[in-house]
Amino acid sequence: MRARTLTELAAPLLALRLLGAEFGHLPAPTVEVSTIYPERLELTFHDAFAAFEAWREALNIDPESVVHRVQAGGQTNVLRVHGTFAGAELMLIGYAKAPAVEPVLAGSGAPS
Repeated sequence: MRARTLTELAAPLLALRLLGAEFGHLPAPTVEVSTIYPERLELTFHDAFAAFEAWREALNIDPESVVHRVQAGGQTNVLRVHGTFAGAELMLIGYAKAPAVEPVLAGSGAPS
């Protein structure tokens, strides 16, 4: 596989520049541009879903297209959604700690 040039990453880099200009007031994500997926810009949000949702709404991405998963043995919730912006594939990823599940003791159901 040949090495990619910076020019080949123009779509996600332009999208990042335009996102910064248009949505600079939103919470800063972790940003990834990769030579493996040269058309993709990933914006990742950690610790809560509020920043993920703010960006999803700002980019007018349909909430019905968000995929929810749980990882790390049920300890981490993950939201993921794809979209496009300024000619780049856009991926938003949000991570949040899953709430602790309280154990239910046998026989502690509702009284009959």
